[in-house]
Amino acid sequence: MSTLKLDLENYKELMHQYIKTQDEQALYQAEQFSKHSMQQNISPEEIINVHIESLQQLYPDMPEYIQSSMDFLLETMISYGLAYQEYQALRERQLELKSEISVAANMQQTLLATEKPEFDGLEVGAVSVPSKQMNGDYYHFVKDEDGSLGIAIADVVGKGVPAALCMSMIKYSMDSFPENLMDPGVILGSLNRVVERNVDASMFVTMFYGLYNMQDHVFRFSSAGHEPGYYYNSQKDEFEEIDASGLVLGVSSEATYEQCSQQINVGDMVILLTDGVTECRQGDRFIEEDEVLEIIRKYSHLPAQETVEQVYKHFERLQDFYLRDDFTLIILKRKV
Repeated sequence: MSTLKLDLENYKELMHQYIKTQDEQALYQAEQFSKHSMQQNISPEEIINVHIESLQQLYPDMPEYIQSSMDFLLETMISYGLAYQEYQALRERQLELKSEISVAANMQQTLLATEKPEFDGLEVGAVSVPSKQMNGDYYHFVKDEDGSLGIAIADVVGKGVPAALCMSMIKYSMDSFPENLMDPGVILGSLNRVVERNVDASMFVTMFYGLYNMQDHVFRFSSAGHEPGYYYNSQKDEFEEIDASGLVLGVSSEATYEQCSQQINVGDMVILLTDGVTECRQGDRFIEEDEVLEIIRKYSHLPAQETVEQVYKHFERLQDFYLRDDFTLIILKRKV
């Protein structure tokens, strides 16, 4: 209390000096008074009250309308002070959440990390960029016991921490499957039962799972309601949609998944993606499927990893460097 009284005297002297001389030094000292008040957690309305008391002592015959205006200002600042305190509390909580989400995002990158495999005669390119801190897309590479390559690409209908936790569960479920049970239809059927038992009914997961056999170069695949992929026939210079019927994961424990196959010849490509690629927008206009494929064709002469990176950069620029959805693109390219 004695500190506040001392500040009141100081403030009154400073204000009186400034009114008489318009001295810059008084303004500087007032700035120091403000800093001291902040350190003491003195609210804005208390500062106004100090100002009013100083005026009343300096000018006891102050006109009533000035006194009324000061009272109005005091009431305004009381409301402002309360709102500012709420804002500060919300801001602190927001910073805490941002820090927690940052930690969760780093954990997600660690938990969902997958090593891109290397094969003689097969190039693999992969890029996955989240639109926000947490990635709702997921991809994973698995080698089975005969050297075939399993590729999973998935998208959670939902974002944030719940989606990341769901993806982690799927990833570790896949890692627990025996290597001799890599058939795409079997994999999706098993994952469907895991998701149906453990994931909230409001959250759905789409997934495409493919198995590339390095012996006969046949790509076998199944889909759980995921965005169709594409097969590029290098001889014809044509893209064909590759898809298979199947419910999204988690809808029904009885769901079964069709398995299809595609022969891959030298120079051919398999393109797997999420809807963050096919639903890119330029302003209010959605990019057409043909435009996406044309950009892939444009960079298809490059190694697979460079191709996916150049395609991503193209659509990033097209959207003014603002992703509305997570962007994941995988390309398999047979060389020999």
